[in-house]
Amino acid sequence: MKESTKDQAAGKLHEVKGKVKEVAGKATGNPNLEAEGTVEKVSGKVQKKVGEVEKVLGK
Repeated sequence: MKESTKDQAAGKLHEVKGKVKEVAGKATGNPNLEAEGTVEKVSGKVQKKVGEVEKVLGK
């Protein structure tokens, strides 16, 4: 599997995990879990974009 595809897949995974944590934190009233989820979701989006850029550049 190409590195760009791996980054896209891993990014999407982190994005989904982050969203789940974010929702769980809101539902349970846990601001730390909610914040952790937000950070993971954003980092997943960044990693996914890196994979897209690598794909365009042919890496």
